[in-house]
Amino acid sequence: MASFQKLTPRGEDYSKWYNELVVKADLAEQSAVRGCMVIKPYGYAIWETIQAELDRRFKAQGVKNAYFPLLIPKSFLSREAEHVEGFAKECAVVTHHRLMNDPNGKGVIVDPQAKLEEELIIRPTSETIIWSTYKNWISSYRDLPILCNQWCNVMRWEMRTRLFLRTAEFLWQEGHTAHATKEEAEDYARQMLDVYADFAENVMAIPVVKGVKSPNERFAGALNTYCIEAMMQDGKALQAGTSHFLGQNFAKSFDVQFLSKENKYEYVWATSWGVSTRLMGALIMTHSDDNGLVLPPHLAPIQVVIVPIFKKEEDLAKLMEKLNPIADQMKALGIRVKVDTDEKYTPGYKFADYELKGVPVRLAMGGRDLENNTIEIARRDTQSKETISLDGIVEKVQALLEEIQKNLLTKALDFRIANTREVNSYEEFKEEVKKGGFILAHWDGTVETEQKIKDETKATIRCIPSIELPGHKNEPGKCMVTGKPSAGRVIFALSY
Repeated sequence: MASFQKLTPRGEDYSKWYNELVVKADLAEQSAVRGCMVIKPYGYAIWETIQAELDRRFKAQGVKNAYFPLLIPKSFLSREAEHVEGFAKECAVVTHHRLMNDPNGKGVIVDPQAKLEEELIIRPTSETIIWSTYKNWISSYRDLPILCNQWCNVMRWEMRTRLFLRTAEFLWQEGHTAHATKEEAEDYARQMLDVYADFAENVMAIPVVKGVKSPNERFAGALNTYCIEAMMQDGKALQAGTSHFLGQNFAKSFDVQFLSKENKYEYVWATSWGVSTRLMGALIMTHSDDNGLVLPPHLAPIQVVIVPIFKKEEDLAKLMEKLNPIADQMKALGIRVKVDTDEKYTPGYKFADYELKGVPVRLAMGGRDLENNTIEIARRDTQSKETISLDGIVEKVQALLEEIQKNLLTKALDFRIANTREVNSYEEFKEEVKKGGFILAHWDGTVETEQKIKDETKATIRCIPSIELPGHKNEPGKCMVTGKPSAGRVIFALSY
């Protein structure tokens, strides 16, 4: 059970509220290794639901799961210049393969005789090791496409870390596909972005903007990076998923060619795409409040908790005669339900614990409810509760779960719309961006202007949106900084 010391209010210190909530809701904690985290059982249960929902969607797109090595030869990274430049500062390097006792009695040291002939990199991402493998798998157009995904951990040596949002080691999935044509690869990269957007909105209840990254922000080694961007409650943006069109860069780096239908050798076209445990941070910061987590029902490990209120064992037995069949009916409908008969904690303590952990619906029944054929029902999103008839309770709960899911998405979307605004001058931009939210502004398309804005305001181009946002027309104009022509407004924001 969790600790019920009050959380720091979001309005007082948003960062402190977030850090406290992650720990007090039993999601994760710092580990003995700097920058790494321990994901606790409840936090991991949420991640498992994310995995299951995404994995089902991937497989519907023809994707198959595989696994590739954790360690990558250092020479592999140097084969793609942009790729190594993008990750060089974050790489952890393995140099030796054995330890020994210190002859001076000072513990364990690296055996100087066990130096590796070639140093190995702990994967920051797997494009290089996967494309070295694809060279063995691909020789003809008949071998294409390859649609692979792996669920794994990666290591990026981050200096400033925050649980789930930015850690040195994190969990993710990375899809890597190989195609015969440019068009097929680009279409597939966009298709997988659609999968992410559908998952974010329909499972996580997080509204996202689909778009493409600017050159400064795209993935190292990609020709195009497609992304979904979400707005957190403090007005900052969070990148919730990316899908990259890699062109033929990695195929050329690892000489991956195929014999086409026209009997010509051609380089393969590639994509990669991924989401990580950063989604846990997005989930927390989109919906939660000063009382704890608020979880959308489609994602919650426990969708309904049933708490019988009793003093004696015989009272519990009578309550369970009513409650067990209800729980069984819910389980038969696929509802994730828990019946809490633990006598170590009071009902009030349990209520507070399940509120902190964001369980969408709580049912409570005591002796008087049993006599009156009633039950108390509480919903986490609005913190409202009422006593209702037990008749038809399963159907009522099923409908309520869907209502809560829709309400959370609508609330988050309304917040984003209210905090999205257009700016036309750079002076106005400098003031508006401090207030948070999405700023729609014209940009001349140059790396120099983008970098100037970032250096002077810390705001970045989150994406060049692929659709018009509600209430905003995306028409050509003039760059707010240089006055040069702009094809349309882009989204600027401060970000995580």
